[in-house]
Amino acid sequence: MDMTHYMELLATNQPWNLLIFMAVPVILAETIAVSELYILFTRNLKGTVRIINKFAGILAGFYFLIIFLHLFFKAVIPITMAGQWRTIIDVIAVGFYLLGVVPLLGISLLELDLIGKHKSEESKLKLHATFVAVFLVVAHIAMIFGMLSPSLLGGHSGMPGM
Repeated sequence: MDMTHYMELLATNQPWNLLIFMAVPVILAETIAVSELYILFTRNLKGTVRIINKFAGILAGFYFLIIFLHLFFKAVIPITMAGQWRTIIDVIAVGFYLLGVVPLLGISLLELDLIGKHKSEESKLKLHATFVAVFLVVAHIAMIFGMLSPSLLGGHSGMPGM
């Protein structure tokens, strides 16, 4: 199989893996991103859109934390121990996908006032928007590398020593 573990995960067990590992996180992240733009333009921190943004933010972070823990222990550690990474392309795809937990969990913690508690509303908006931007960047890097063929760098078998 000449694909990254990222793409293999999404292609296996159709449609469930695609829904669990891609659709739900992307729908939540895009809900956050779109509502974030509305909030930034209107500065309406009390309306329905803000409530949707807050709910999606809390849910996305903890949902992705569960995904992170599941994949870290069920995929990353076993793949690493067996030396089965499919070139650095594979490592980047999976690594950046899992890195999405940092900004998404940051959004959840911010929404629950577990971080940034003493910041002004303006500062919280900036931090929230920064987390959204960071997530969009790492998710797109994961998708781009995930769609590449590991054979572009000369192989598809395991990477001994990784």
